[in-house]
Amino acid sequence: MNDAAIGIFDSGMGGLTVMRALMARLPNERFLYLGDTARLPYGTKSADTVTRYAVQAAAALVRRRIKLLVVACNTASGVALPALHEAFAPLAVIDVIVPGAQAALAASPSGPIAVIATEGTVTAGAYPRAIHALAPGIAVSQQACPLFVPLAEEGLVDGEIVELVAHRYLDGLLAAKPTCLVLGCTHYPALKTVIGRIAGDGVTLVDSAATAAMAVEQRLRDDELGTQATAPSHRFLVTDAPDRFARVGQIFLGRPIDPATVELVDLQ
Repeated sequence: MNDAAIGIFDSGMGGLTVMRALMARLPNERFLYLGDTARLPYGTKSADTVTRYAVQAAAALVRRRIKLLVVACNTASGVALPALHEAFAPLAVIDVIVPGAQAALAASPSGPIAVIATEGTVTAGAYPRAIHALAPGIAVSQQACPLFVPLAEEGLVDGEIVELVAHRYLDGLLAAKPTCLVLGCTHYPALKTVIGRIAGDGVTLVDSAATAAMAVEQRLRDDELGTQATAPSHRFLVTDAPDRFARVGQIFLGRPIDPATVELVDLQ
C-alpha cells in the first residue's frame, strides 16, 4: 500500500487548502481529492445527512485504493468520524478539528479563542469540545459564517462584498478581544486577507491545514506507509462542474489544476 494515494474529501474546493499543505509537507506522496460540489455546502445540512454524504465520499475514494483518509471538511469532521471509523476500519482516518484545536492552543495557550465555522460545526460544538479536551479552562466563543463558503466557491475572496459580509460576522465576535481566531472551515483561508485585515494585528489567525499535514506525516511514519516516489501524480474527483473546479480550485490549491486530471463522479 505504500505507493497508494492519500485520499482527501471535502464538500467542495475548500479542502484543497489542506491538500496544498500536504503536498508541501509530503512532496513524494500521491493524492486523490474528492470535492462533493453537487451537494455543497455541508455546513447547513443535518448531521445525519452530512454523515451519509461523508460515508459515500469516503467509499468512492476507498474503491480507488487509498492508504489513508483525510477528512478535509470541518463539518464532516465534527459529526461523521464515528461512522467513518466504523465503515472503513482499519483504514486510518485523520480529521481537521483536533489538529485545529492543537494549533489554536499553540498560538494562544491561555485564550480567549474565537472560532468561525459553518452552522453545522458550530451547532455540533466540535471546536470547543476539542479545545476543552486539551485545555478545560480556556474561553472559547463561536460564530457561524454561512456566506463565506459560497463566496469562496465563487472566487470572491476580496473586495467590498466580502468586506461587508466579514464585518457582519466578525465585529461582534472580535468585541470579546480574542487573541486567536480559528478559521474553522477549510474554505475560509481563501478569505484570509479580508479576515486578517478586520481582525487586526493582535489576533493570530489559525487554520488546521498545516497541523493536519503534520498529523498525516506522523501517521504514515507510525504505520510505515510512506513512499519514495519521485514523480507523484495527483487526481481529482468532483460530483459537479469539473471545468469550474479546475478553474477556481487553483485559488485554494495555490497552483494550476489540469482539467484532464478532474473526473466527474456520481456518489449515489
